[in-house]
Amino acid sequence: MTFARIGAASVLALAAGLAHADSTVRFWYHFDNADNPMDALVAEFEAANPGITVEAENVPWNSYYDQLYTAIIGGSAPDAAMVKMFAQPRLVEMGALEPIGDKLAEWDGAAGLQDNLLDLTRAADGNQYYLPVQYVVLYLYYRADMFEELGLEVPQTCEDFRAAAQALTRDTDGDGQTDVWGFGFRGAKGGHDHWASLTLGREGVGLQDGLTSAAGVAGTQFVADLFRTDKVFPPSAPNDGFQEIIGAFKAGKTAMTIHHIGSANGMVEALGDKVAAAPVPECGGGRWTSFGDESTAVLSSAEDKDAAWKWIAFLSSEGNNARFNEATGQLPVVKADSAGWTLHPQRFVEATVDSLPFAHLLPDSAATADFVNTVWPTAMQRVLTGAITAEEMNAEIAALFDD
Repeated sequence: MTFARIGAASVLALAAGLAHADSTVRFWYHFDNADNPMDALVAEFEAANPGITVEAENVPWNSYYDQLYTAIIGGSAPDAAMVKMFAQPRLVEMGALEPIGDKLAEWDGAAGLQDNLLDLTRAADGNQYYLPVQYVVLYLYYRADMFEELGLEVPQTCEDFRAAAQALTRDTDGDGQTDVWGFGFRGAKGGHDHWASLTLGREGVGLQDGLTSAAGVAGTQFVADLFRTDKVFPPSAPNDGFQEIIGAFKAGKTAMTIHHIGSANGMVEALGDKVAAAPVPECGGGRWTSFGDESTAVLSSAEDKDAAWKWIAFLSSEGNNARFNEATGQLPVVKADSAGWTLHPQRFVEATVDSLPFAHLLPDSAATADFVNTVWPTAMQRVLTGAITAEEMNAEIAALFDD
């Protein structure tokens, strides 16, 4: 067949097909794991999509976003990239993201994603720019053997939690000194998630609204009382960070703590079947736990947006997503992949999935970084030591988000 014998529409269709046959998708991602499945995934995708070439570049995490923003400004952005929610407002403001809502509506794989993930990753302007690719959710770790020994039920409410923590705080060797505390609280930087799980689930309470209400102050006071009155946190709690709370739990010095599935295998290595997991308790009418995200996006500057979409959809499809996340230590976003997941014991996968309905992100606000890095840890330490009141702490945080 020659161009002289076909119509103009057919010529345009053929030309589009030829152009598509030469498509290259430049994809940026960040993996620390030396056992990287990306080459195998790329090869499989290219075999299933003749004419599309994927150039996947593993960009170091410590400079990932600096390089991404610079590339966007300089006109050399990748066609698709791994992205986190904290970066979405800036990327939207830069006009760097392609909306994918129409693609999602037509994609068969959307129904197989874990519930709530698309809601959690939707932008403030109502558009969907992100396709989830991996995630974690914080939940309660607890010593199942200690609960059984004392005849305790897994806490469903904050009052259950307090009662369990009081019972679990004990002198187990008879020397007159407490050697097991009910809960390992992270009072240093990063511990806002512990505080939030005991405070922000309360009805009408959020970082940007209701924090200075009676319910909001009661949440912070509840945390302070657990330490100062009930004494169910270790004395070191105001200064304890991640290493301290995880180390104490593994060593049997605390009976409960809060973290995500990234700690599960280390917990099992240390404690075996003695460690179990459950969603955080309901406090004051609701539950709140922290969502840790990673998604992919098509950049608005991509030369072939359809090809870029096909690639990111491939990474979030059944089977492929499981292989992708074998290198990340986080969980697949596909329900079927989670059901067959073997990199972590299923009880921790189930606790994660069960926590998704009430998982939340911190606000898309310039104040959030200051809240996490300085305001919350400083104020929380002062509340725990009695230097300021719960009301004063909450007012300080509210003022930060009101500015």
